[in-house]
Amino acid sequence: MKKTWKPTVVGILDVISGAIFLFGLLFLFTGAAAFLVSGGMDLPFMRFGPAFLGALSLPLLAAVVLAILGGIFAFKRKAWGWVLAGSIAAIFLSWPLAIAAIVLTVMSKAEFE
Repeated sequence: MKKTWKPTVVGILDVISGAIFLFGLLFLFTGAAAFLVSGGMDLPFMRFGPAFLGALSLPLLAAVVLAILGGIFAFKRKAWGWVLAGSIAAIFLSWPLAIAAIVLTVMSKAEFE
């Protein structure tokens, strides 16, 4: 089996899309914590803010973990299904990078164990 550059690029794209969104989630949580500490909960409609933020961010956090996990498997050229799942999960994070990753993942299926 000939090794090409495609799985490496898939790994890079998946890890980059996951890392960018992970930093975004951390920034969001930091801003929410600063808002709560500053007394922003005095407004009546903000009582459900933390619950809404948690409900919105948990699926995105799962997509981040799956994208990074798929990128790691792509570097190792193992578990093609996990790599494809990570590339698909990256659509929710950064769709231009994810579309390229999906196409390259499908094109390089023969290189995985």
